[in-house]
Amino acid sequence: MFSLPDAIALYFTLPADADIADLARAFDEDAAVQDEKRAHRGLRSIRDWRIDTMARTPFTAQPLSVEDRGDRIVVPATVTGAFPGSPVVLDHCFTLRGGRIAALEIA
Repeated sequence: MFSLPDAIALYFTLPADADIADLARAFDEDAAVQDEKRAHRGLRSIRDWRIDTMARTPFTAQPLSVEDRGDRIVVPATVTGAFPGSPVVLDHCFTLRGGRIAALEIA
């Protein structure tokens, strides 16, 4: 059994169409997300990325474990959806600031 920091646990449970107020509970206002070789900065950009990604390729992500690497928290998650090779395990690498997500890289 493992325990995720609150902001990370919230990230994995937020609906794809979460509004800015909901995202602000998990993400810092100038947070950055790197996914599929694209960068998204700020709550509006992150909201748009989430909505666009789920519209193109609906998926679910189930955390498998958590590893604290000092400046980063790595959460491997099984990602299952309508894409070739599904399911896959992707590392979600989080940086927290003030209890919220300041950076997320999905690889």
